[in-house]
Amino acid sequence: MSILLSYAPAYPEMLLAVGAMALLMIGAFSEDSPQTGAFVGWLSIALMIMAAGLIVLQPEGTQYPFERAFVVDQFARFMKLLILGGSAVAMLLSFDFLRGKNLMKFEYPILLLLACVGMMMMVSANDLIALYLGLELQSLALYVLASMQRENVRSSEAGLKYFVLGALSSGMLLYGASLIYGFAGTTGFSGIANVAQAQPAAENIGLIVGLVFLLVGLAFKISAVPFHMWTPDVYQGAPTPVTALFAAAPKMAAMGLLMRVLAGAFPGLEQQWQQVIWFIAIASMLLGAFAAIGQTNIKRLMAYSSIGHVGFALVGLAAGTPAGAQGVLVYLLIYLVMTLGTFACILAMQRGDEMIEDIDQLSGLAQNNLVLAFILAMLMFSLAGIPPLAGFWAKVYVFWPAVQAGLYPLAVIGVIASVIGAYYYLRIVKIMFFDEPGEKFVPISPNLGLVMGAALVFIFAFAIPQLGGPIIEAAQAAANSLRL
Repeated sequence: MSILLSYAPAYPEMLLAVGAMALLMIGAFSEDSPQTGAFVGWLSIALMIMAAGLIVLQPEGTQYPFERAFVVDQFARFMKLLILGGSAVAMLLSFDFLRGKNLMKFEYPILLLLACVGMMMMVSANDLIALYLGLELQSLALYVLASMQRENVRSSEAGLKYFVLGALSSGMLLYGASLIYGFAGTTGFSGIANVAQAQPAAENIGLIVGLVFLLVGLAFKISAVPFHMWTPDVYQGAPTPVTALFAAAPKMAAMGLLMRVLAGAFPGLEQQWQQVIWFIAIASMLLGAFAAIGQTNIKRLMAYSSIGHVGFALVGLAAGTPAGAQGVLVYLLIYLVMTLGTFACILAMQRGDEMIEDIDQLSGLAQNNLVLAFILAMLMFSLAGIPPLAGFWAKVYVFWPAVQAGLYPLAVIGVIASVIGAYYYLRIVKIMFFDEPGEKFVPISPNLGLVMGAALVFIFAFAIPQLGGPIIEAAQAAANSLRL
């Protein structure tokens, strides 16, 4: 019994892993039909809700099971709830699309569950080996999901590109981890932190080189410039619900892991890693602002948008303060809601059996479907950071800590990039409301309508203290436990 209790901090991950195995048995011994796939899909959502319940019920404080290779604190709990929420909503968005494309297979929700286990391990990793295990468990499942539409050449190409570049990033990350282990003599974050703080940076060159390679691997996972090259092609080629998943949960996990590594293992090398974060934040913001201007495919546009938003989130991390970490967490939560709401709108863009991805085909949507046009317009305004919507407050929470830390150039570039990026969001609104209408889209399904409606309510209601206040307090508690 005492052994079982010692594993209690990892019960949510265990529940999902055991549940995935059970669902695999259900699928394997049931008839291969869309009904079986849908049944397993709903059970996977139920498992994620149960795992979230276990996380909420966990006692406060920090716990270190598995010989301190795993850590569960307020930060891990906050990030895991975001990951589970993003994964569950991505699964909910999948049903209609998969049914329409005859892809409603039981393997899809099982792979999503296993990816979710890997993501949750990533934000609780307190050791380089645990970090890599979580990262690869997530990645291997996502490689398959990206290429699951096998008869579609673009989907196969997306999966192959994601696999090849993901393998390259994993190799760089492993090389960095091996250097860090060689110079620190340990894989545990606390041991690495002791070595990093024990001597000046000039005597820690080996550790710094290892940290750079580690950051390169993690920058691939969050699709930060200059390691973003896979993002537009994979976003466009993967099935749209999988793209929605990529834009949501794995981003949360990779950002959480990046924050955990920098705060937990390298507090003594803050000046060194801040320079790297500075560079990739500026490059991501500017590329996200300029590269999306000429895009005609809305999924590619969302890919460049996600690159820009990663840059904005990194501004808060570059501040290197608890307020900056809190800003990143608030930003990630708001970005998650806005992205999932936008992809619900993209999945609703359908004429007959054809999914519409061309932005120009949204022309005059307000005259044919005012509800869809209004929700998508509000989400575009929020992504652009127009007050008083949630996207505006997200940027306030990352730019203000940067100003307080004296990072004025970073904050100014962020504001300029926001203004430039607003062009391509507002262009979509202009096309929907002022261009000549085309053919009508099919009616919005209940699943998509639910996600779109919830996202719309959230982006308006975040400014209300009764809703935004508890979220900001939870983010502050999470950031304080990270000890950035």
